[in-house]
Amino acid sequence: MRADSVREASSGASRAAEAAQGLPRGAARAGPVGKGTILCDDHRVPVTVVIVDDHASFRRSARDWLEVEGFAVVGEAADGASGLELARTLEPELVLLDVALPDISGFDVAACLVGAPSKVILTSSREQADYGGRVRRSGALGFVPKDALSAEALRELLERTG
Repeated sequence: MRADSVREASSGASRAAEAAQGLPRGAARAGPVGKGTILCDDHRVPVTVVIVDDHASFRRSARDWLEVEGFAVVGEAADGASGLELARTLEPELVLLDVALPDISGFDVAACLVGAPSKVILTSSREQADYGGRVRRSGALGFVPKDALSAEALRELLERTG
């Protein structure tokens, strides 16, 4: 289908929807929802996720189990700079962020995302105690060791802010 046809079909559908609602043409408008607003508390609506980890095998397995558990993985990055860019562009609900990245620390990436729409959960093959107070100071929502990652653990942390 040509782009012109798509635009015409789309605009025709919009006019039909407006007419069906009894609104004058152009009256129906969508607007942004306030920052941090929870749009839906239905757990069947997938949580959007960006995975940031320098190991492709971890990103692949995390994507697989997250999607099986009902999350929607919308992006992956192998380093901090790319992860930060993806998080700012895609604004996922969750950034699953490895602490040890090749370019910048996951703690620094998390600090850069403070105040952004995305919640950050840090992960590592090490235990949280190994990092002292850095997890708390980073602004991340929490920390889950890689060997303890589960949909339940992520949802529990996400619900703390809900």
